[in-house]
Amino acid sequence: MHDAAIARLADLMRGRRFAVLSGAGISVDSGIPDYRGPLTRHIPRTPVQHDEFVQRPEARQRYWSRASRGYAAVGEARPNASHYALAELEAVGLVSGVITQNVDGLHLAAGSARVIELHGKLRDVTCLACAKTYPRSVVQAQIARENPGFIRVAQQLAPDGDAEVAVAEQGEFRAPLCGACAGDLMPDVVFFGGSVPKDRSEAAYALLRESDGLLVVGSSLTVFSGYRFVREAERLGVPVAIVTLGETRGHRHAAVAVDAPLREVLPVLAKA
Repeated sequence: MHDAAIARLADLMRGRRFAVLSGAGISVDSGIPDYRGPLTRHIPRTPVQHDEFVQRPEARQRYWSRASRGYAAVGEARPNASHYALAELEAVGLVSGVITQNVDGLHLAAGSARVIELHGKLRDVTCLACAKTYPRSVVQAQIARENPGFIRVAQQLAPDGDAEVAVAEQGEFRAPLCGACAGDLMPDVVFFGGSVPKDRSEAAYALLRESDGLLVVGSSLTVFSGYRFVREAERLGVPVAIVTLGETRGHRHAAVAVDAPLREVLPVLAKA
């Protein structure tokens, strides 16, 4: 059904090294919902904002109560065929590296060697007071001890390891604190309203500059932190290709666009 479009994409990539920009759509087949896919774009979401998390104890309580249940599922997620296909393309020299908007760590788990986690990673947690870092598994265990019976796999999982939790349950929840100084803990992710660290952005731009094109997979490009790389590719004069469901903000810049589930495209592309 998508053979002609995949063939055009393979022709575009053959003999070139493409940087990849991945969004939430690539992790859908691993059981993690996306933000703006055909089945999820209509769902209203009110994620905790960066300043809200830092300044308000009730915001941290809300975040950690929901995230502790969400991570019970996301922490068990495994890479899917699309993640492995990109790792294979990197291994044979057709992909120079991956810039991902995702925080689930699945590209690294699939074997991609050069991964820039633009929005951070759920697997690490940092104290806002003393900067001590913890593996997320340690924080999950602390939450389980201090909130007996609370952590369970969420019935309704949301993007980025979030989950629906009743307001009444949130009010009884004890948010985790640093074991060294009792400071507030924050996952190593860029919250809405926060900024991508400058060194991370510069590393992503450097990857794109040394590449011969940009392949966007599973992203609507609605958020400027991703769309800016499409604009940069255009400025550099290198081709942009897009594989995702539905039209994106970047379609008008694309030399090739494939409207299809990633699982039907990327493994076939790798073989081609």
